[in-house]
Amino acid sequence: MSAYPKRIALLGSTGSIGQQTLDIVRCFPEQFQVVALAARSNLDLLAEQVREFRPSLVACFADSAELEQKARALFPNAILGERGLLAVATHADADVLVAATSGLMGLRPTMAAIEAGKTIALANKETLVMAGHIVTEAARRNGVSIVPVDSEHSAIWQCLHGEENNQIRRLILTASGGPFRTIPPEELRDVSVEQALAHPTWRMGPKITIDSATLMNKGLEVIESYWLFDVPYERIEVVVQPESIIHSMVEFCDGSIKMQASLPTMHLPIMHALTYPERLDTADKNLIRELHWPSIAALHFEELNLERFPCFRLALEAGKRGGTYPCALVGADEEAVAMFLEGKIPYQGIAQMLEAVLEQHNSIAQPDVNATLEACAWARRAAREWGEKHLAG
Repeated sequence: MSAYPKRIALLGSTGSIGQQTLDIVRCFPEQFQVVALAARSNLDLLAEQVREFRPSLVACFADSAELEQKARALFPNAILGERGLLAVATHADADVLVAATSGLMGLRPTMAAIEAGKTIALANKETLVMAGHIVTEAARRNGVSIVPVDSEHSAIWQCLHGEENNQIRRLILTASGGPFRTIPPEELRDVSVEQALAHPTWRMGPKITIDSATLMNKGLEVIESYWLFDVPYERIEVVVQPESIIHSMVEFCDGSIKMQASLPTMHLPIMHALTYPERLDTADKNLIRELHWPSIAALHFEELNLERFPCFRLALEAGKRGGTYPCALVGADEEAVAMFLEGKIPYQGIAQMLEAVLEQHNSIAQPDVNATLEACAWARRAAREWGEKHLAG
């Protein structure tokens, strides 16, 4: 990555990761400059960000006529639609693309940024889950670094600094267990949307919060780890760490274990992705709270209960099958979570829909980008049709 100031293009500037990225820019204005911003629907917040950071390029996905009209009024020079996302991703002045969009819209812009030689600070899970073979090969071909922003992958990445890949015995991802960690599986039949959105340690958007409740997100993170760190699935494990203090661990061939710890915050992994191999001093920034070990008192570790979290099992199976199974998983999960949030299916219906779609899926072994997105779109249609037929009241 280039010397300071590092110039940032940000996809998903109004989401949780996007807003926290801009927090870091505020704290370190001499180290970072925002050159391009892109958002989807929160145009009022985007307008505030544009006034504050004055990027040379603004883009809005604007997936409705009403949003498009508002975007044109607020940002006369903005580029709309996917063309805008691609323009932000390939901005000539950008050193690093922070890919913080949620869902499927991150894949094509990330690929474009890789082809343009940009460093990728990746927060979008679906990009690697659906197209890990395509993305990692393109990064190798273009000499581009993909640095992780997720707290778990950042923790593993930090533990691996200075280590050799052939000395890894296993990667150990941690999970908080979400709001239903201790609830008996039979009681999950009556889970409400409000209960599922009440995550005990993290504050995120509704989609990823539901994925955290079902532990789908942890299954997706296992698939991401497979692509990010080139470690086979049988050497990637998950352990529940309810306090969310230990963010992940690496065990090496001699039996030693490195772990990365901090109070729950996304500012730290975002900042490390932007500053590596350096670290910035945050002592007087009021950005990251200091961890006082005596106040923690105790840390707990538990085995992951597969009976309580069938979505995790399904994600792991899809990852191991490969081909377009992960694409079908992502598409079906997008639709299932949407229907749950709409109150159309019960909480346990999410896993039922995923399993039904994966059973129907005819996988393509080596899909290109178009086939990847088509498999995902098929899965969304199949999930909604199955859900409306079997689950919707």
